[in-house]
Amino acid sequence: MPVRQILGLWGLAVLTACAVAPTTPTPPTGLRFLALGDSYTIGESIAEAERWPNQLAAGLLVDGGTLASVDIIARTGWTAGDLLAAMAISNPQGTYDLVSVQIGVNNQYRGYALENYRTDYETILAEAVRLAGGRPERVLALSIPDWGVTPFGARSNPAEVAEEIDLFNHVGREVAEAAGVVFIDITPISREAASAPELIAGDGLHPSGAMYARWVALVQPVACAALGLVCE
Repeated sequence: MPVRQILGLWGLAVLTACAVAPTTPTPPTGLRFLALGDSYTIGESIAEAERWPNQLAAGLLVDGGTLASVDIIARTGWTAGDLLAAMAISNPQGTYDLVSVQIGVNNQYRGYALENYRTDYETILAEAVRLAGGRPERVLALSIPDWGVTPFGARSNPAEVAEEIDLFNHVGREVAEAAGVVFIDITPISREAASAPELIAGDGLHPSGAMYARWVALVQPVACAALGLVCE
């Protein structure tokens, strides 16, 4: 069933008997946010409130929105193909005010072909735009973080991992821009973990809540602009 979105009402201040002027619109309420991805979206090894989608939701509340729901379709280990299959099964209903996509690290980790990733990512973003009511500006595509700088990644070849991550992110940016979707590059922040262990969760691989907060600092202004919220 379609979900009604509560729109801001413009108040009218009477200036003269025959003239009126609009005041500032009230912020939107009842916002719906859908986050699509893998372990980075569900926040593997950290508390639910520290996940970046949940931190973003809390920030939007501060900025005047009222988030009715945060729906997450994500699981540790998922590739882009896995996410597509899960989206078909979950079959989310209605129109979302905001949709985020962050997927592909497991394609890289498993050595899957870039062109297969491109095809799946194009389909995912097209579906994300549909779920956002055909508004690509309401879809946020986050880059893949570099896990090669983590203690877990040190067991591999960090330089090779970084090169492959960059290739996948190049494809991701191309696909996002072609779809009119904002591409947000959080990868440089993830690489700061090489000298800042507090940015890594206790499992030695995934981001900590502190790193996710850094991501949100980049994502939130974009989300606020898309939603018509005033962010400080």
